[in-house]
Amino acid sequence: MKRIAVVGVGLLGSAVASRLLSGGFTVAGWDTRPDQLVPLASRGLRAASSLKDAAAGADSIFTILPTPDAVEAAVMGAGGLLGTMACSAVLIQMSTISPTLTRRLAGAAASAGVGFLDAPMSGTSAMVERGDCTIFTGGEAGLVAACQPVFAAIAKRTTHVGPVGSASLAKLAANLLVALNTAALAEALVLGEKGGLAPQVLLDILKDSAGASRMVDVRGPLMVERRFEPQMKLELFLKDFRLMLEEAQRLGVALPLTSLTQQICTAAVAAGHGGEDLAVLITTLEGLAGLGRGTT
Repeated sequence: MKRIAVVGVGLLGSAVASRLLSGGFTVAGWDTRPDQLVPLASRGLRAASSLKDAAAGADSIFTILPTPDAVEAAVMGAGGLLGTMACSAVLIQMSTISPTLTRRLAGAAASAGVGFLDAPMSGTSAMVERGDCTIFTGGEAGLVAACQPVFAAIAKRTTHVGPVGSASLAKLAANLLVALNTAALAEALVLGEKGGLAPQVLLDILKDSAGASRMVDVRGPLMVERRFEPQMKLELFLKDFRLMLEEAQRLGVALPLTSLTQQICTAAVAAGHGGEDLAVLITTLEGLAGLGRGTT
């Protein structure tokens, strides 16, 4: 599999395409915003004019799109991938969507005679850019093995979780922990700052404490340095919260901490921070604590 199409070249899709180009793959990209393709054109990315053009000649097609509706339209809509891609190609669905929609897409792919893998990633766009991420896969083990060289060019680890839908559920669980860890870190920093501790000093302590986590390392510096340029846009993470809570309701699982964190993030989006990184939720907690910079 040397010819790859990436459908959706936003923050995460650009990082994936960059990794594939560095790995020696021939990559075509398509996005509803053609300007998203420009930065990678100098490295050999072929800008496709349509989904059909992107799929032409591709051995595998990645969908990395922001919403479930966008994924469904790109795969099963008029002029979508299932009606244009070769039966020999594999559709690799990497967007964060529900397990239910994932299984429906897989069923449609099977009816079209197309191979399908459920393969979301865990990692920010910056982590993916440097290969410091994990891919969860759901689907036939043989198909996962056939796609392993492609996955190895992107991620440091690929884990086969089980049947289609299981990887999407694992991604929701991983993102749940990302959100809660980020919110807990923000609370800790706000508590320390309100009590007179220098944020950087406290962050250095937390990195070596029993409460250390990947989010302390990744989003702690963003919070302390007030760098909220998006690695994962907060407004998109609200979509993930909805998927988590819908799946929890379907399964009969209570997620009280997740529900509370969703409300904090909703407040941050309402304050105009939707296009910034998840780390920006600290500003809402600062505002609640009466810290002046909470509204910046």
